[in-house]
Amino acid sequence: MKQVVQNYKSGELAVLDVPEPGCKPGGVLVRSAFSLISTGTELMKVSEAGMSMLGKARSRPDQVAKVMQSVATNGLPATYRKVMGKLDSYTPLGYSLCGVVEQVGAGIDDVKVGDLVACAGNEHALHAELNWVPKNLYTPVPDGLAPRHAAFGTVGSIALQGVRQGEPQLGEVALVIGLGLIGQLVVQLLTAAGVRVVGADPDPSRCELAERLGAAAAGDPGSAAVEAAVAELTDGHGVDQVYLAAGGGSNQPVELAAHLARDRGRVIDIGKCRLDLPWNAYYEKELDVRFSRSYGPGRYDPEYELDGRDYPIGYVRWTERRNLACFLDLLARGRVDVDPLISHIADFEDAVETYRRLKDGELKAVAVLFRYPEAEDRGEAPAPTLAVPAVRRAERPSAPARPAGSPVRLAFVGAGNYATSMLLPHLAGRDGVELSTVVTTTALSGANAQRKFGFGRATTDLDAVLGDDSVDAVFVVTRHSSHAELTRRALLAGKTVFVEKPLALTEEELAGVLAAVEESGNDRLQVGFNRRFAPLLREAREKFGVRTGPANLRYLVNAGRLQHGSWYLQQDAEGSRFAGEGGHFVDTASWLLDADPVSVYAVAPAGNEDLQVVLRYPDGSTATISYLTTGASGFPKETLDLVADGKVLKLDDFVRASAYFESTAGKKKWVSSRLPKARDKGQEAELAAFVRAVRTGGPMPVPLESLVATTAATLAVQSALVGGAPVTLARAR
Repeated sequence: MKQVVQNYKSGELAVLDVPEPGCKPGGVLVRSAFSLISTGTELMKVSEAGMSMLGKARSRPDQVAKVMQSVATNGLPATYRKVMGKLDSYTPLGYSLCGVVEQVGAGIDDVKVGDLVACAGNEHALHAELNWVPKNLYTPVPDGLAPRHAAFGTVGSIALQGVRQGEPQLGEVALVIGLGLIGQLVVQLLTAAGVRVVGADPDPSRCELAERLGAAAAGDPGSAAVEAAVAELTDGHGVDQVYLAAGGGSNQPVELAAHLARDRGRVIDIGKCRLDLPWNAYYEKELDVRFSRSYGPGRYDPEYELDGRDYPIGYVRWTERRNLACFLDLLARGRVDVDPLISHIADFEDAVETYRRLKDGELKAVAVLFRYPEAEDRGEAPAPTLAVPAVRRAERPSAPARPAGSPVRLAFVGAGNYATSMLLPHLAGRDGVELSTVVTTTALSGANAQRKFGFGRATTDLDAVLGDDSVDAVFVVTRHSSHAELTRRALLAGKTVFVEKPLALTEEELAGVLAAVEESGNDRLQVGFNRRFAPLLREAREKFGVRTGPANLRYLVNAGRLQHGSWYLQQDAEGSRFAGEGGHFVDTASWLLDADPVSVYAVAPAGNEDLQVVLRYPDGSTATISYLTTGASGFPKETLDLVADGKVLKLDDFVRASAYFESTAGKKKWVSSRLPKARDKGQEAELAAFVRAVRTGGPMPVPLESLVATTAATLAVQSALVGGAPVTLARAR
């Protein structure tokens, strides 16, 4: 079998072929489905292994003390050989997984072969295809709980034991310092227990995540925001409990705990942080400092962990195993949600590369899972995948520029409300543009458009337009169900095409458009994703500046209800409402984050069209699009917040946009712009860019690859809703 190992002397990581473990009495043999990387504990161990010998010694003074004792007892040569031998050996990684029982040892009667179990222990729940797990370190997974979620059992037990040590009471207020994996779980557990929570972490994205998961407020521990939130929630008395879930060498968490705790408050250490207690501060408040020992009672007791000797429930209510079962029950009942914590799911065979990306900071993550081969045979199907079609172009000369003084001749297929209100007013009368032909299904609508906007002619014959060599570009502004086919035909006819969103309603339609591009070599295509051209949004993006770390974007679309009889309601023919409109918001998010999404997750309540869509991006950034139809009509339709690198970009319905950031002097600054006229969502600027590309023969305003990625992500929303799991967007080659 294969197992992830590390050489602590050299720092080498490897997926090694090792013998399969035997199934001993008192335990079960478990084949892994998912195992969780602890981005705190494990990465610290991986980082230490890459240090020099002096660096290793400085990071582990406890081990140095043992070495010195051994030197005094056994002498330097023997101690040196012993230490070097131990360092130059492979050690395992991992301690939290979910898998399927493959074999049951003697004395085990609570599970059977084929059962799904969650497992714990840094010697028994390893990143390996098979593990032998003793009785008190596994527990059955409740029905309906996904294996990838059950793999959080161990870290959930650590967080749960920490909360138990804090003895929270209903109505109390707690401060959680450190919003990594453990801290995020502590926030949710406290919230479920009726405690109001303030979070503190220097990473804005983690603060935003904590607020989404139930924290009343979260912010940088060095800012005034955390202190202000504590003062407001506690009437100035200070928090009842402080949970130290941070790591590292800074003493700031301990000092902040003393500053913000109330008199005789409780401070619980869960993480591995520096603990130089400021004596006066802790003495004067008589603070109660407590430690949380890993998963709970039984930890480090070989009679409990290895021999299966349980503690009587009347004396020890919450043991290691009972904590593990309790956390899984909370997951199964929806009281804790770990799905937003999953930043990445990697195939087990890619373990070494995944650790490298985490260590180098290339992969920003709260939680990362390893998925083992044939996971679908062990309780969970592989993550759904939607292939993003590759754009292939036949050899074709570049689009020629228009002769000087020659107008760009445009034809419109469709002249409905959107075309006549949002597009044609920006084109009619524009210098260098000639509205050549309008094609409609009814003669009267064509005649109306011709009279109002000055088209040269009106017709119901599409072939007459596609065969007209004098027409430079065709606008497809019809009902959604016809977009892909009309676009395909126009591309094959050699026309530059502007198609209103959506480009396609199905994967097959999208593939048909790209087949036309490949067949004809004509990639001159633009989809009407206009928001990236909005002046206010572009100005705010410029003020926001270059982004270096992962970002969190929140996009609230207060779409409202449709009027009875709207053709948008004809979902069987025209697709869902989000399929038709959602590309706008996906494209805007991707443009702001300067990348294409790699996965899509969506949830929707029964009985309405409200949607929550979560997009994940290659650098760990996320975009959450709340597409809601049940809001108040008086509230702005679109509001957006982008948070990264200590900066915030805010858009208020294309009327006001702001950027907040730190200046070189350390003071907060902000820039705000208000449009002096009606809101501008970018249609005019988009059309100007399109006409310029047609006139000059230059690149289209948006690369075709981006248009395809946005369309694929929009289509993936429906797949995510049906499957109930994130859909991976795989780039076809």
